Amino acid sequence: MKRSLAEKVDHLFITLHPRDRGPYSYKEVEAGIRQQGGPPMSSSYIWQLRTGKRDNPTMKHLEALAGFFGVSPSYFFDEESSKRIDAELSMLSSMRDNQVRSVAMRASGLSPETLQTIQSFIERARDLEGLNSGDQTPEG
Repeated sequence: MKRSLAEKVDHLFITLHPRDRGPYSYKEVEAGIRQQGGPPMSSSYIWQLRTGKRDNPTMKHLEALAGFFGVSPSYFFDEESSKRIDAELSMLSSMRDNQVRSVAMRASGLSPETLQTIQSFIERARDLEGLNSGDQTPEG
């Protein structure tokens, strides 16, 4: 299902922010875009894009938002890129969880066979806890 521009912008705010705090404020995004040499964008305009009050920004505005959040501008234009980037963002978001990060760090250096076994255990645990229902692979 194709997501709206507002949904994509909101997803960036929710998932990409400094560790140990919540999303960037609109003023922080405005200042960051300005510091990166982007086009003028008021914090209220960024809010309008995030909430769907405005939905037809210029290419320069979308490139500036993508640049601020560190994603490819194709995130806003190409559904395949959007899905791939969302999958990457999901993984990064998971890594913020200390326990998940700890498991990942401890798995470093294990053989591919052992990693596959661990992945199978994790998938089975997710099934048992109902966390895999409705999941989609990054490809589909």
